[in-house]
Amino acid sequence: MLKLWKLFRFLKFPVVILLSIMRDKIISNASELFITYGFKSVTMDDIANQIGISKKTIYQHFENKTKLVEATTMHMFEIISHGIDCICELEKNPIEELYDIKSFVMLHLKDEKSSPQYQLQKYYPKISATLKKKQFEVMQKCVTDNLKKGVEKKLFRQDINIDFISRIYFNSMVSLKDQDLFPLNNFSMNMLMENYLEYHLRGICTPKGLDILTKIINKNKNQQ
Repeated sequence: MLKLWKLFRFLKFPVVILLSIMRDKIISNASELFITYGFKSVTMDDIANQIGISKKTIYQHFENKTKLVEATTMHMFEIISHGIDCICELEKNPIEELYDIKSFVMLHLKDEKSSPQYQLQKYYPKISATLKKKQFEVMQKCVTDNLKKGVEKKLFRQDINIDFISRIYFNSMVSLKDQDLFPLNNFSMNMLMENYLEYHLRGICTPKGLDILTKIINKNKNQQ
C-alpha cells in the first residue's frame, strides 16, 4: 500500500505542474488578446485558436469567460505593480522616476487602442471595481513616496499637500481613459499621459525641478 501511495504521488506531481503551466499559458495569451482587441471583442474560441488548444481545455481551468477575465486583469495588475516597484527601487530622481513608470506602463498596455478599461467597466463592472481599488492602493503609495522624495530633494515645493495630490493624480489618470472625455480617435493614450505628466509636474516643481523636467521633455522630443 505504501509503495502504491508513493507511486501515486510521483505520477500526480508532474500533472499538477503541467496543469499550472497550461493555466499560465492561457492567462498570458488571453491577456495579450484582451489588451490588443478588448475584453468584449475576444471570444473563448479566439483564445483557444491563439494557443492551439480546444475550448474545452480552457473551460477545464476557467469556469467561464468572466473567471478568465478576472484572472487576466489580476495577472496584468501584478506584472505592472511589480515593474513599478522595481523602477522605484532604482532610486532615480522622482521626476525621472515618473517618466520611467509611464513608459513601462505604456509598454505593457500597448497605448490601449482597444480601450480595454472602458470595456472592462461596461461589461465586467465588479472586476473593474476590484481592480480600481487595488490600483488606487498601489498608486497612492507610489505617488506619495515619490512626492516625499521630491520634497526632500528640493525638486518639489515644500508646501504641497501630499495626500491631496496623490489622490488627484490617481483620479486624473483614471479620467484620461474616459472615452467620453478623450476619444481615442482624437487622443492617443501616450499623448494624454505625456501631457498630463508635464501638467502635474509643472504645478509642483521648484525651479531646480523645472530644469530637470525641461531636459527630460526636450530629450523625449528629440527621440520622437
